[in-house]
Amino acid sequence: MSEYSADWLALREPYDLAARNAAVLDAVACAFVGQRAVSVVDLACGTGSTLRAMRRHLPARQSWRLVDNSLTLLARVASYRSPSHLTVATTAVDLARDLELALDGPLDLVTTSALLDLVSPEWLDRLIVEVAARRLPFYAALTYDGRAVTEPLARYDLELLAGFNLHQHSNKGFGPALGPAAAARAAQRFEEFGYTVVLGQSDWVFGPDDRAIQEAVFVGWAKVAPLTTTLSPDEISGWLAWRRAHLTEGRSRLRIGHIDIFARPIGRR
Repeated sequence: MSEYSADWLALREPYDLAARNAAVLDAVACAFVGQRAVSVVDLACGTGSTLRAMRRHLPARQSWRLVDNSLTLLARVASYRSPSHLTVATTAVDLARDLELALDGPLDLVTTSALLDLVSPEWLDRLIVEVAARRLPFYAALTYDGRAVTEPLARYDLELLAGFNLHQHSNKGFGPALGPAAAARAAQRFEEFGYTVVLGQSDWVFGPDDRAIQEAVFVGWAKVAPLTTTLSPDEISGWLAWRRAHLTEGRSRLRIGHIDIFARPIGRR
């Protein structure tokens, strides 16, 4: 399982929070109306952003088990001061190898954020089989779906985006990844297991003031371009310089597509 830096997770967290789809969140909340307590496992928890985003949408008494392979990120979670009605435990698990271990014990909900596009079809099927065997609801936020809109449009934007999307299918620690196809695949497979599925867009929307995260996205596109496009190094560096100039001048806007999904067993309130 790949590890992401705490700095990147901190940079994206406020945008993730703003992007989460309200209708999908409401569906999660409605599934637990009238329930006094809830037990949640969050897969690939990072520094705990899913907990911070979800705690106001669930019953007051919450027990969270936050799972990640990174001891560094889990240490950040341990420093989080949770409200008294929340119980938070961290567990180091290599999800690529020991997924079933992460799902052990009494649970009411499985959550994850920004994970599904990084996993292989086989691993996703394994996850869904395990979740469905336990008849658990499943909430996955911020699955990248391959869409991006740049403003203004630069020469090579489309080539670089296509190259990045191709790279998203490379191995991220779980085998060759689903990339932008992940949300649709997850929805289909959950429906095949007798789940009702709610989907909604959860796009990042960046304006001229959101320079740091826009630059991080563009640098990410440029970094993989030599591997996935026919553009020359000069063309790639020239493109990145053009985009950075527009960021500096406050003339850059960017939308990045994501999908949120909530899957609930049919017949479960």
